[in-house]
Amino acid sequence: MKLAICSKGEGLSAQVDERFGRCPYFVIVDTEREDQVVSIQNTNVDAAGGAGPQAAQLLAGVGADAVALGNVGPNAVEALKAAKILVYSGIAGTVASAVQSFKDGKLIPLSEATVKSHSGMGSSRGGGR
Repeated sequence: MKLAICSKGEGLSAQVDERFGRCPYFVIVDTEREDQVVSIQNTNVDAAGGAGPQAAQLLAGVGADAVALGNVGPNAVEALKAAKILVYSGIAGTVASAVQSFKDGKLIPLSEATVKSHSGMGSSRGGGR
């Protein structure tokens, strides 16, 4: 399974990022072959709006099967569902520890948003929470 993890940097040693649509990177890990790790820069960090759905499209484009995150809004959840990308919450620490938590069944499957919609907000500085 190709698991995307929201992160603040590249690689397995990077710290996870609680945000989905505005996290700086996604680290994609093949959970069956951990030597298959790819870090991609999230081009939606500074998007004026729609960062969550655009990030979902980015992950769909790289073939992610699931995403591990901290917080996600309603529009992003719907976009991830439409792309058939499973959503898990409960990440902490490094990307490597998030992968281990996923393998150990410790991440929480999500079907709903963890934060309210950001539409109509005058600032994108909310940090995705």
